[in-house]
Amino acid sequence: MVEEQWTEAGEALTTLILDVFRLNGRLQLTGDRLVAELGLTSARWQILGAIAQAEKPEPVAWHARNMGVHRQGVQRIINELAHEGIVEFLPNPQHKRAHLVTLTPRGKDLYEAAMALQIPWVNELSKDILPDEIAIAQQVINVLKARLLDAPKS
Repeated sequence: MVEEQWTEAGEALTTLILDVFRLNGRLQLTGDRLVAELGLTSARWQILGAIAQAEKPEPVAWHARNMGVHRQGVQRIINELAHEGIVEFLPNPQHKRAHLVTLTPRGKDLYEAAMALQIPWVNELSKDILPDEIAIAQQVINVLKARLLDAPKS
């Protein structure tokens, strides 16, 4: 039997976390539908976005860390994308085995096509939500991400 009780904030955060899990599931399903005609899934699109938005080519482990997911899953998808000519590996002067990943011209075109679908979708989704409200949600998310990054590993 659990003896410790939630604080008011702890209970509210638990509810928020459960809602974020549900939101994540819905975002993945919607994303899958949105980019299916391009031969993408939400996971592949997310990785393309991480690569496209990086300031410079980075290794797989960097992208996985930045996305907050396991390196092995990212590596598997990046290998598939490389096989399809969407990304390519470049030598990494800092590390012999951890190659850098970059989009090929085909990958850039695919990412741009996905974003062309995303823009009207997200504009409609954000209708009637004030930018200040979104900023508050972003602040809470950033605090939680930072605390989770600083949490002791078990």
